[in-house]
Amino acid sequence: MVLHPPWSHEDRFADDPRSASQARAFVREHLVEHGLDGLVEDVGLVVSELATNAVRHTGTPFTVFLRGAPQWVVVGVEDGSARVPQQVTAEPLDLGGRGLDIVDQVSRDWGVRAGGRSKAVWARFDLP
Repeated sequence: MVLHPPWSHEDRFADDPRSASQARAFVREHLVEHGLDGLVEDVGLVVSELATNAVRHTGTPFTVFLRGAPQWVVVGVEDGSARVPQQVTAEPLDLGGRGLDIVDQVSRDWGVRAGGRSKAVWARFDLP
């Protein structure tokens, strides 16, 4: 296993539906920069879900952070709402409600850090 030194990147995005694809591009750029091409699909999918949730449910700009350590990568989205997201069970014909299920299935683990007037939803991935 290759151990990577710690690193961190973050960027701010507008409360705009196009921001989810911009967040995915941000994640892709930095994962490739750190030689972690194998994580681009999964981490990109998760950040897209988290960014979409931020736009859809908070109405605030949001920050995407991407942090790497010797054995894992964490991606997260921090927005300006203190409302903690709830994982729900979507019915087969529902058009939404699957975002956190996707995060749960694709990542090693995930959680919410809430405090004050904001929160961050994060997901961790083991390095290949």
